[in-house]
Amino acid sequence: MTDRRRTLPRALRPFRHRDYRFLVASMGVSLVGSGMWIVALVWQVMALGGGPAELSVVATATSIGLLLSVLLGGVAADRLPRRALLIVVEITRIATAGIVGLLAISNTLALWHLAVIAFVLGAAEAFFFPAYTALLPTMLPADELLAANGVEGTLRPIAQQALGPAAAGVVVGAFNPGVAILLAAAAYLVALLALLVMRTLPVTPAAEHSSVLHDLAEGFRYLFRTGWLFASLAFATLYVLVIIGPIEVLLPFAVRDNTGSGAGGFAFVLGAFGVGGAIGSLVVSSLAMPRRYLTVMLLLWGAGAAPLVLLGITAQLWVMAIAVFAVGFTGSAAIVIWGTLLQRRVPPHLLGRVSSLDFFVSLALMPISMAMAGPVGTWLGVPLTFVLAGAVPVFLAAAAILGWRLPRDEIAHPLDPPAAVTATAG
Repeated sequence: MTDRRRTLPRALRPFRHRDYRFLVASMGVSLVGSGMWIVALVWQVMALGGGPAELSVVATATSIGLLLSVLLGGVAADRLPRRALLIVVEITRIATAGIVGLLAISNTLALWHLAVIAFVLGAAEAFFFPAYTALLPTMLPADELLAANGVEGTLRPIAQQALGPAAAGVVVGAFNPGVAILLAAAAYLVALLALLVMRTLPVTPAAEHSSVLHDLAEGFRYLFRTGWLFASLAFATLYVLVIIGPIEVLLPFAVRDNTGSGAGGFAFVLGAFGVGGAIGSLVVSSLAMPRRYLTVMLLLWGAGAAPLVLLGITAQLWVMAIAVFAVGFTGSAAIVIWGTLLQRRVPPHLLGRVSSLDFFVSLALMPISMAMAGPVGTWLGVPLTFVLAGAVPVFLAAAAILGWRLPRDEIAHPLDPPAAVTATAG
């Protein structure tokens, strides 16, 4: 087994494990459904006569649902069977997407329906990510986690940002957004079936007689006393404020207004973003962990956002595609490093809560970013908004690296080779 393992490419080693294969299959199909949902939702809002402000309302509802539920999602991931949590999330996705699709094709859908459903889906996502993050170390050896995170990082952009949007663009063009939403619900159903085939996996025992509030407080204490974690999440909070709103809310309008393209053009740009992300994840997971992993990670995010400037100044669809390809490449490469960093330096019994804190702290300003994107885009104009979204993260990354002296921390706590890493946080 050892010889065979060594002959396998690094990125393929996790696939030796049966349950991991079913988990990846479930996630892949579910991500295709989510990609279809994203594009269909945008054009469904437009079909109802909505513009940037209305899309901001729906997008903000998603982020509020995520934000309000994510801390409970982390506690649940450390206390409950993680596979069961993933199953509940898929059931929720099937029900909500099915309801929206049926209302859409029956011409009874209203904007407030979309906002409510978006809130519910956001709350469901809050339970998915901590459970998935905490599940991987129970399925795989530590030295295969970087490869597994790379697989997830490769699969997510291909499925959610390329295949799903491309399929939705075709279906929306041939039929209407409601049909695409129903197909997304069907994809979620297939993902559920793959999860049901998996075996029940162990749960890390929670502290005896501990309350939910005690568990939450323990996670926050770990965050505030761990410098590299606090610095990374402080950067991520402001990073999200600057870029998420413009990308999620203004990008479809930039594509439509600057290039004259419709759903197909928007899907093409999202596809380029997805391909870039897939290649970035694959490249970084095929290499050893960088010795300066904190510095590399933050620069990939910060400097990697700079091509967003092009979205504000070009009228060419292919230039937009190249720009988002670069952003996708660097962003996904950073995410693979970040996921492995959490799984290798955070104590196992805290991983679900720290993962939820990652989403909570880094996404705390997402509702504000979503809500501001429409009005700011109207006030400053979409071009200038994207110029600022590309420029500001560069300075935020430099401030985090230098302000918290992260190079000294990453040298003191190397993550490669695995033998050099302990199970406790640095």
